[in-house]
Amino acid sequence: MKMSPKAQSNQASTSVETTTEMAALLSEKDDIIDKKSEVIAWQQQRIALLEEYLNLANQKRFGSSSEQTTAEQGNLFNEAEITAEPEQEELLLPDTASKTKTGRKPFSDKLPREQVFAYLSEKDKAGAIDTFFVKVREELDIIPAQVRVLEYMQEKAVFKDEQDKRIIKAAEVTLHPVGKAMGSVNLMTYVIVSKYADGMPLYRLENIIRRYGGDISRATLANWVIALARQVQPLIHLLREYQHNGPLIMADETRIQVLKEPGASPTGDKYMWVTLGGEPNRQSVLFEYDPSRSQEVPLRLLDGFTGGYLQSDGYAGYNAVCKEYKLTSLGCWDHARRKFKEAQIVQPKSKKTKVSKADMALSYINKLYVIERNIKSLSADGKYQARQAQSVPVLNKLKKWLDVQRPKVVKDSLTGTAMTYLHNQWDKLTVYCKDGRLNISNILAENAIRPFAVGRKAWLFADSPAGAHASGIHYSLIETAKLNGLEPYHYLNAVFKALPYADTVEKLERLLPWNFKAENKES
Repeated sequence: MKMSPKAQSNQASTSVETTTEMAALLSEKDDIIDKKSEVIAWQQQRIALLEEYLNLANQKRFGSSSEQTTAEQGNLFNEAEITAEPEQEELLLPDTASKTKTGRKPFSDKLPREQVFAYLSEKDKAGAIDTFFVKVREELDIIPAQVRVLEYMQEKAVFKDEQDKRIIKAAEVTLHPVGKAMGSVNLMTYVIVSKYADGMPLYRLENIIRRYGGDISRATLANWVIALARQVQPLIHLLREYQHNGPLIMADETRIQVLKEPGASPTGDKYMWVTLGGEPNRQSVLFEYDPSRSQEVPLRLLDGFTGGYLQSDGYAGYNAVCKEYKLTSLGCWDHARRKFKEAQIVQPKSKKTKVSKADMALSYINKLYVIERNIKSLSADGKYQARQAQSVPVLNKLKKWLDVQRPKVVKDSLTGTAMTYLHNQWDKLTVYCKDGRLNISNILAENAIRPFAVGRKAWLFADSPAGAHASGIHYSLIETAKLNGLEPYHYLNAVFKALPYADTVEKLERLLPWNFKAENKES
């Protein structure tokens, strides 16, 4: 049956409407699928990011790390078995015919020596034409701590003057840096070095001293620490002046918990700031406590420094001091490398056979460090020439690679974060190539602050701002002594004993580590 033109027109119109509706439905479904795909892609990206940060957190908590100084605590009871060298076990066995040298490092010739003689009996020596001694071995000996009471006896003489009046003349008694203290300077030095060089909290020192027969409370020990710090403060001011005479200051900061900081939460973050610098043969490490991490702190600490360079980890709080004092900001490649290393260690095991972007960045950065190791013995001018010839080409290749690869990486991923840091810090990170006196990293300041971080794990917090300030002063003396090649106990003991007599700037300057070292070397 043939359809009429009108029916055909209606059918065609219905077909077009159906096709249009279906196209609209398909388009709507496509939009829904696209949106869901975007959501799924975002979720997958988010999951990948969270997995990265979770793997990094697990690695930091459970994984091995060269910076985790307390990793051996789990081996406390079998440390001897783990660390003993197999080839040295023969030293514990009876002597045999084998006389193979063990290659042990000889003892320092600076150590005091006492000879222990093995004598022949008169019967054994009967008829001998001569006798002599031969050194057969050396042993390192140590005398355990001994507690004693020093009784200061002051001699007095009685005279009579012309009026027959009695006049008493008394001998001068050795002055003490902390008046009326019941502890000797030797004991106080022992407490300071044990706490700040060896990370020993005061409650343990209290028990150790009691075990040896002394009974001094932890509160008394804390008072000594604070009182000695006040006496040393003028020497710290002098060290700060000398530090500002150098061309470069390295700066860093780390958290410290101070319970009784006025106007602040006991559990809130406060900071210990550290600066390292000075002329090459007059360098110091200075710690300074401040509850704030604001830019006002480095502005105060570096007031008067005009050397030209400030090296830090990229914290924005240092920008103001560079602008105010016209300093050139110098970056730290250790921080840049560490961020790529974090991205590398959390890579899925299945992908570790492939070269990742973190791997590529680290390969470039490691080349820069190899160059630094090879030129470390050169003069400042020699380092400058070597960096221009070797380091600058590597930096140019790294920058070109970074500009191409950075847009291809998810910004919030660990690799993306590392690339962003490298991009933002690039101008500061390349400054070291412009002056041979500069270093590729801030590692010296980080190494200086590490003993504080290690000690903090033992004593956990400071009770008061006075205690935190005192800690900064004692860490300054100890780390500056170590930086200048001095044994901390010997140096601090001499400083504490000399302080009561250092009533002039000249006498105080004699206590500076480099002057003390030169004076004692001559004597």
